[in-house]
Amino acid sequence: MSEITEIVRNLRKNSTPAEKIFWNQLRNHKFMGLKFKRQEPIIFDYDNEKRFFVADFLCPEQKVVIELDGKIHDYHKGHDKIRDEILKTLGYYIVRIANDEVLNNVNIVLMKLKRIFDGLKE
Repeated sequence: MSEITEIVRNLRKNSTPAEKIFWNQLRNHKFMGLKFKRQEPIIFDYDNEKRFFVADFLCPEQKVVIELDGKIHDYHKGHDKIRDEILKTLGYYIVRIANDEVLNNVNIVLMKLKRIFDGLKE
């Protein structure tokens, strides 16, 4: 089994409560009829080496990455910014959502997300 596959499987198996709630809202084309993948690797070349990021949620059709951020991200803002910039250069649109937002009211999060996706279509 490849390193990437093992990492992704572990992330899926150890989903946070917010990720589980959010995935339940996205899976099986439930949200706007769009296909989403969870804990999806995005592989790219950098300095002639294969690198990858694992997106919490990815809508391949729209090239949208959705990241659910817990408290740990308060300490990783620099890393997250660099990661987001690389993903943007690869053509992805990044949406960051706090875990607490999902846990407190996932429907509000989905309404915000719908506005974002509607805006991308224009």
